Amino acid sequence: MAKGLLYSITYFYMLIFLSLSLPTLSKTNIKDLPGFPGPLPFQLETGYVSVGDLKEDQLFYYFVESERNPKEDPLILWLTGGPGCSAFSAVAYEIGPLDFKMVEYNGSLPQLVLNPYSWTKVSNIIFVDQPSGSGFSYTNGSEDYRTNDHKSAKEAHEFLIKWLIDHPQFLSNPLYIGGSSYAGVILPVVVQEISNDIEARQEPILNLKGYILGNPSTDRKFDTGSFVPHAHGMGLISDELYESAKKNCKGNYYEERNIQCSMDLDSVNELLSGLNKASILEPKCVFVSPKPKPGQRRSLHNNSTNFQLPYVLPAFGCRTYRYLLSHYWANDDSVRNALQVRKGTVGVWERCSSIISYVKDIPSTIHYHLNITSRGYRALIYSGDHDFEVPFVGTLAWIRSLNFPIVDDWRSWSVDGQVAGYTRSYANNLTFVTVKGAGHTAPEYNPKECSAMLQRWISHNRM
Repeated sequence: MAKGLLYSITYFYMLIFLSLSLPTLSKTNIKDLPGFPGPLPFQLETGYVSVGDLKEDQLFYYFVESERNPKEDPLILWLTGGPGCSAFSAVAYEIGPLDFKMVEYNGSLPQLVLNPYSWTKVSNIIFVDQPSGSGFSYTNGSEDYRTNDHKSAKEAHEFLIKWLIDHPQFLSNPLYIGGSSYAGVILPVVVQEISNDIEARQEPILNLKGYILGNPSTDRKFDTGSFVPHAHGMGLISDELYESAKKNCKGNYYEERNIQCSMDLDSVNELLSGLNKASILEPKCVFVSPKPKPGQRRSLHNNSTNFQLPYVLPAFGCRTYRYLLSHYWANDDSVRNALQVRKGTVGVWERCSSIISYVKDIPSTIHYHLNITSRGYRALIYSGDHDFEVPFVGTLAWIRSLNFPIVDDWRSWSVDGQVAGYTRSYANNLTFVTVKGAGHTAPEYNPKECSAMLQRWISHNRM
């Protein structure tokens, strides 16, 4: 017993020593990146912010200044979903200034190109690898990377406060919190905590204006329970099966209440099994998520960047092949040196982490949306309309449950004279937008349309 107590005390003081030995924040201006030809034509900063009770979690970030007017343009903190997917997914595949040149891998470093529809054209964006264990973020504490929704939200909030204290020139910029997918669970909690701080006059006072969410996980009943009516609306299941499921499940497709309901849902799932759930318009391909080789762990003491690929690789041309390029790029030593990744902190970089032990302890964030929007903050909720991971049907359903009056009814919105989707605005500054033909991460599929959507909404223009 005494020996165990001594070990615990020693471990506790070791954590304190590690936390005190590292600065709260470190940062570097990046002028060029391996794989990109010439100097970067935008301002990029990378760094770490220490968060947690003992500053044990080191959250890595990419900060890109607005290419228009960084002193006055909005500041967006962007949270990537997963949970545990790297912020680099947003930087290179969704709303950031970079993209990969889509060529077949030949053993050389994948090449980077510019994204002409980057959201950094009109806004400053902080992309953060969170929670620790995702991307290049790591911990000095327990190596099992245990976390949950509440802790993830708390550390994202702490990250932002510390980052802004170190970057006071952006304190007056309009602040928005943005994210997609599973960030829909974390983000509303972060926004409410910021709002609480503002009401309590907690320094520093942030200039919070609202939030942005794409295909957001929100409530398991609405998110999961919407796939049957969405499948019927898309013409993927028959009228007879839909009517049977509606009758036997009594409209509740989240919980299987009886044998007949279970059989109907099995039939629906069988009909959808051959589809790409993230975007039913695209082919179903192998999902690339390289793992560390047997015996390797991502840890503070293991700096190996060797990784093994899936037995079957996606075909060239598949969207998931683009994800493969990020693994080759981010696991290259020259890239890590350029990004100023701390040596010895991360072994294999994964686009979406497999090492985080994550507890989903927030089943619904609807009440957060109600609280935030009732306080006057703006909200933009958008959905790629061909996503089956979080169908827009469910998103619309929980928005309706807020019982906000409609102020601008359902209508189309256009880009370059073509319908880009549909939109509806509600009281309390809540706007819902569909992106026609887009999948789960809408800007990845329809970058031009989503860029136009953001610019109009940020500028308070009609969609």
